[in-house]
Amino acid sequence: MIYSKQNRFAWWVRGALRCCVALTLAACSGSDQFTCLAQGNPPRAAVVPATLELPSFVDLVRREGPAVVNISSVLTVKESDSDVLNLPEDDPLYEFFRRFLPPHGARQFQAHSLGSGFIISADGFILTNAHVVINTKEVTVKLTNKREYKARVIGADARTDVALIKIAVSGLPTAPIGDPARLEVGEWVAAIGAPFGFENSVTAGIVSAKSRSLPDGSFVPFIQTDVALNPGNSGGPLFNMRGEVVGVNSQIYSRTGGFMGLSFAIPIDVAMDIVRQLRSSGKVMRGRIGVQVQELTGDLASSFGLSEVSGALIGAVEKVSPAEKAGLRAGDVVLDFDAKPVLSSADLARMVAAARPGSIVALHFWRRGGIALARVRVEELLPENTVAVAPDADADAAAPGTVIGMQLSELTPQQRAHFQIAGGVLVQSVDGAAMRAGIQSGDVVLALNNLPVSSVTALRAQLAKHTGKTVAVLIKRGAATVFVPLHLG
Repeated sequence: MIYSKQNRFAWWVRGALRCCVALTLAACSGSDQFTCLAQGNPPRAAVVPATLELPSFVDLVRREGPAVVNISSVLTVKESDSDVLNLPEDDPLYEFFRRFLPPHGARQFQAHSLGSGFIISADGFILTNAHVVINTKEVTVKLTNKREYKARVIGADARTDVALIKIAVSGLPTAPIGDPARLEVGEWVAAIGAPFGFENSVTAGIVSAKSRSLPDGSFVPFIQTDVALNPGNSGGPLFNMRGEVVGVNSQIYSRTGGFMGLSFAIPIDVAMDIVRQLRSSGKVMRGRIGVQVQELTGDLASSFGLSEVSGALIGAVEKVSPAEKAGLRAGDVVLDFDAKPVLSSADLARMVAAARPGSIVALHFWRRGGIALARVRVEELLPENTVAVAPDADADAAAPGTVIGMQLSELTPQQRAHFQIAGGVLVQSVDGAAMRAGIQSGDVVLALNNLPVSSVTALRAQLAKHTGKTVAVLIKRGAATVFVPLHLG
């Protein structure tokens, strides 16, 4: 196609007009963050957020730091030659090394422990961790003014890791006690202590979680933080931004022995309750009702007909215990205790421990689709040793059968006497759904959804009547009984 001069000019004008129209439409369209230039309005300036300032701990440390102390302790450790060598007496090298060790094959050495603490009364009472001072020969407290004093251990509670010691001084600065219930996840907190012996070191972070349960601390609803703690911080205070003690730094989770971002503190209200008992009697009394509890999972809650995953599942009830006398049974789910809601098994353990021995406590529990009430007389928890008995997997068995991946057999009279049970069937081997559920060879299946199992045939019949997708299997493993959710497909 050939364009004339006029055609070329007309083509250029039309193209320019198209560009102007396109630009105008583009300026007037889009999000409301832009203003149409054709209306004569100038563009708005971008909104810049105000700079966030990190909190300052200067005033807190200056005001409360003098109440924090450094604790060093000495204990004598005895070690025998057999412990050092770790050799049996019939080993050829045993006699050789024995001749070169001290007489009677024993030697002693002193071990030193470092920790922290804080003054809770002007007359010298100091709160710290039990593992800092327990079994010690000598305890020394060093104040921020560099003065040192010998301390007397008033009492220590290993279960909560709380200890109370005292120095013979008066007029001391004290740390104010706060309310850990007011703590919020994400709130700033600070720790003062002596990590690796570096006295009066300050670290800070935030509250990562509350009411955290740890395997070795079922009586303590720990405060989890990301405050940097290391050996030597144990027993030191955890402060909120108001300068109040809300926790006692107790332990860290670490794969290396050093700080990895997971620190745990004992709530100060728990610690002060222990302190009151130690100060009055030198010991701590706890309650018990004689139940073994486990965590309630979503699958188990569904199999029991519960709409919410909340409560403490009873796995076993001790014979002639307060719980048995009150009518509680394995498979019951405790919903509240003394009018306080029970959200987890750890909640129930702490509530029972805090109950006064001799008191009668009401609790509601879920059983077979309904809520019932029981009144339990709390007993005192006494130290005791439990010995687990391994199942006799090699015993003779009869009438084996496979059910949902479990090779089962009837229990012989000798096995029933050994396990001290009247019913149940023995698991010979596992596969498939049973293996995925965690059932093991040697387990004894006692019940399905709280219905006792008397034989392999009875177990098959109970499963045939079950209409749900998950069944709660009560098994006995050694000295423990536990519920396991088994998916039926």
